[in-house]
Amino acid sequence: MKNRNIEIKRNIKRFLLIVMASIVMAANIKILVRSGGLFPGGFTGITVLLQQIFKKYFDFGLSFSVVNISLNAIPIMISYKTIGKKFTLYSCLMIVLTALFTDLLPSFTITHDILLISVFGGIISGCAISLCLFAEATSGGVDFIAIFLSEKYGINSWNYILLGNAGILMIAGALFGWDKALYSIIFQFTSTQIIHGWYKRYHKNTLLVITDSPEEIIRTIYQHTGHGATIINSIGAHNKQERTLVYSVVSSDEVKKVVSYMKEVDEDVFINIIKTEQLNGNFYLKPND
Repeated sequence: MKNRNIEIKRNIKRFLLIVMASIVMAANIKILVRSGGLFPGGFTGITVLLQQIFKKYFDFGLSFSVVNISLNAIPIMISYKTIGKKFTLYSCLMIVLTALFTDLLPSFTITHDILLISVFGGIISGCAISLCLFAEATSGGVDFIAIFLSEKYGINSWNYILLGNAGILMIAGALFGWDKALYSIIFQFTSTQIIHGWYKRYHKNTLLVITDSPEEIIRTIYQHTGHGATIINSIGAHNKQERTLVYSVVSSDEVKKVVSYMKEVDEDVFINIIKTEQLNGNFYLKPND
């Protein structure tokens, strides 16, 4: 019963985060992105680009929701089979809500300064995508690809996705002017750095723990993160007493939680937390459900 209540609360939290993220994303598109004539990344950018092309060359307005949902159909099917069922379903909810809110929300201009639009639009976009990722979902399109690469290879792939968006901007620049395409790079770079800074699932930290309760510390690390650890026997340099060093690597988003639990086990524990730049070998990553 307790586990069921926890799961219900978790699902409610995920749902609310998705709704919030979709509203922020749609409002950003209607208020800033379109005011500046920018092209966001991924399938959202492709959708906006197609809308601009049909409006300029065919005098025909495409529905954002129809185009965006259609483009996401194949990545959704791949994600359902390779990443996770709930993850994909919540991502579908994000895609549908963002598309609907983008069609329904009114459009108005708060500034004509394209540099401000590029910077703050990118910040808001990054915040919206981060909210979505905190809900264990994605905003769709190339984000599915980013999550797939991160899950499969254990890398933070968002900066690689930034490079992939260059193709969209090349087309946009050729058709609608290079100034908008270049400002769009600022938008996408800002958005990517916000995600990179906020979402730490694929960042890793090394824990060097000196403790008198090594077995309890190791059990705590494994229980709350699923990661193993190594015991290293050592000698204190000052008093020459034998000490125990526990070595482990965990995801950055797990550090605060596991450190708190370790302090409960041993209030005198000494912990050195080091940012891990590269890691080779098997590293457990909790799967997306």
